[in-house]
Amino acid sequence: MRQLSFKQVDVFTAKPFFGNPVAVVIGADQLDTAAMQRIAAWTNLSETTFLLPPTKPEASYKLRIFTPRQELPFAGHPTVGSAHAALESGFAKAVGGKLRQECGAGVLDLTVEGNRIFVNAPQPKLSEVQAPLFGKGRAIRVDVGPIWIVADLGDAKAVDSLKPDMAAISALSKELKASGATVFGRTGDASAPLHVRSFAPAQGIPEDPVCGSGNISVAAYLRETGLLQEFGPSYTARQGMQVGRDGRVQVRVSADAIQIGGEAVTCVDGKLRVD
Repeated sequence: MRQLSFKQVDVFTAKPFFGNPVAVVIGADQLDTAAMQRIAAWTNLSETTFLLPPTKPEASYKLRIFTPRQELPFAGHPTVGSAHAALESGFAKAVGGKLRQECGAGVLDLTVEGNRIFVNAPQPKLSEVQAPLFGKGRAIRVDVGPIWIVADLGDAKAVDSLKPDMAAISALSKELKASGATVFGRTGDASAPLHVRSFAPAQGIPEDPVCGSGNISVAAYLRETGLLQEFGPSYTARQGMQVGRDGRVQVRVSADAIQIGGEAVTCVDGKLRVD
């Protein structure tokens, strides 16, 4: 029986048992896709990743990302958490504070800034949709690999008190070929002016604790609608309080790029036994 190095990393937090956990299997090149999907279903986290040697000469490593039900081309918190695991384990080394991740979305640039890791997001593709489930506010479908239906609920109290209809969100997700829905509202707190929640019941994830791709999608929404001027080109979003995780995502937005990042901490460091 083989053993592979395994870490469980909490992302968008410096405190264990907060943020969003990702399981990372290191040096998983002997596993086939079916085995990776079984492991992801077994961990039952929103995402499980597999660090592999790169196939592109410009990449530091290759990453495959799985939900309990399917593989994703990209996801935010798994990218940050896996980069943390790659550096901590010595699987990859930053060169000049830079890493390059090969994944289904292409080769993405990452920056290591002290205890924080930032990723340049894939270019989002946006289209306006009808989503009366979230009231009369404007809803936009944002594709960054995962696809989110993003809605502005106004203020953080509306986001906090939302009791999502999971069956309706699942039906909407299937209708619009989306991963799920992400909603946001204003907190009035300059240190974290946005409160965000993300729901992906069609993917087996009722509420994603702190969602990187969801926050990328919110940033794309703000830029598209002109609302970004309320928050400026750099802001912090809070997410996860409703599920006891309370994470912080740092977001940077320009005319042609979106970056997200934050801290990460390893909570489990051991071996995974595989046939």
